[in-house]
Amino acid sequence: MLFNSFEFIFVFLPVTLLLYSLCVRSGRLELGLAVLVFASLFFYGFWNPAYLLLILFSIFFNYFLGKWISSLAGSAARAAMIAGVVANLALLGYFKYANFFVDNINLVFGAGWQLEKIFLPLAISFFTFQQISYLVDVWEGKAREYNLLHYSLFVCFFPQLIAGPIVHHSEMLPQFMRRGVLPSWVKNIAIGLSIFSIGLFKKTVIADSLSAYVGPVYDQPNAAGQLDFFIAWGSTLAYTFQLYFDFSGYSDMAIGCARMFGIVLPLNFFSPYKSRSIVEFWRRWHITLSRFLRDYLYIALGGNRKGKYRRYANLFLTMLLGGLWHGAGWPFVVWGCLHGSYLMINHGWNKLLAVAGVDFSGSGFYAFACWLLTFFAVVVSWVFFRAPTLEQAMDILHAMMGGNGVAIPAGVMARLGGAAELLQQLGVGISYASGSRFVENFAWIVPAALLAFFAPNVAQIFHRAEPVLYENDRAFVSQRSVAGLLQWSMSARWAVACALLFLLGVLTLTQVSEFLYFQF
Repeated sequence: MLFNSFEFIFVFLPVTLLLYSLCVRSGRLELGLAVLVFASLFFYGFWNPAYLLLILFSIFFNYFLGKWISSLAGSAARAAMIAGVVANLALLGYFKYANFFVDNINLVFGAGWQLEKIFLPLAISFFTFQQISYLVDVWEGKAREYNLLHYSLFVCFFPQLIAGPIVHHSEMLPQFMRRGVLPSWVKNIAIGLSIFSIGLFKKTVIADSLSAYVGPVYDQPNAAGQLDFFIAWGSTLAYTFQLYFDFSGYSDMAIGCARMFGIVLPLNFFSPYKSRSIVEFWRRWHITLSRFLRDYLYIALGGNRKGKYRRYANLFLTMLLGGLWHGAGWPFVVWGCLHGSYLMINHGWNKLLAVAGVDFSGSGFYAFACWLLTFFAVVVSWVFFRAPTLEQAMDILHAMMGGNGVAIPAGVMARLGGAAELLQQLGVGISYASGSRFVENFAWIVPAALLAFFAPNVAQIFHRAEPVLYENDRAFVSQRSVAGLLQWSMSARWAVACALLFLLGVLTLTQVSEFLYFQF
């Protein structure tokens, strides 16, 4: 079931919220938690009931394995934890990577292995990573769960089940176990519905509108020869902001849904396109995935404890595997390698400045240059993230670099007056592409960019309402609050504004589309 669907908004969410609140307010907390588990499994199975067996098997397996690990000690506990992690990764590997590896073995060795198409179960990457973190936390003595119902809710709570955030057991269960979890249910629903409305608007109005300018370039294998500079950049920037508002919208809707139930989810998205370095970008983009990769992969590989060269190798390998986690394809591998290389360069540059004793912190020009370079690097990487093949990605990048020339549609050029002659003298050609589509493409990109670069995010707008959990409060304390009209409050002004966003979002539900991170 999709957050951006009539079934979810007008049936599933209000019915689940009503039943849960009635149970909790009547003192039957366990029954309320059972309602949430049943509703979450229904939410998951709505897409494909057959995969309910998979998530139920995963829940039972990891719950009982966690209990077993907690009863062991020393090397036996460690061996059981490793076996559990391997089993989870094997299950994920089969569904997500079996076809990819068989296809590449056939290509390299000329083998004729045949494997039926394996369809990727919804959310398997997210609930697998979440349970791996649980097993490791149990082994380290940071978590323990003796109640199957509580553990099931930790894994499958519907607001964060499909595409995150990836949560820790210690972040979620204590919130559910507070008997006064709904002391201010009117305020919780007001906050949650307001955040949900903002996310719905981002997804259905902005992200889905931008998607119309992405597919004609990225989904057409034979479009490479027709691409020029502006078409390639227009489509790539459209995808850059489509992905931003799609994922930001999903994150907001997840936060809003959870808050209606009195639950605060971890921060997962914090205006990443404002970043001035790749290091900062990964502290703002999919924050809980970055946390998982850092805590359970980068540190496990040795982190920065085994010398600077090993540190760079660990960074690169972590991002390579992070890229592969996003999808079983060589473009994702290249995307991961790019970000691994970016991080190595970023850390190396910071080290060089420190050794040289150079400090640019007070330079506005340096800050702008850092932001521009970071944004450009991210946009280039998104080409590989979106393109179905490496060949298409390279063709699009070639066009973005001006390899196929620079041209403006004749209808647009005719309206430029004297500027048209100057542009032609500079080598800008005339194309016969649709002038109206050219204008519409950039007419959507410009406002989307202004919002991404300058508008406050949900964590800042709702700061006083404590909308999210912060892993490191100090990291964002100077960036969290906004004042004046942009600060949310329980007022008629904000009620009207959020109602308008909600209405605009609902009016576009006739074009229901999945969230982009659903495929991961």
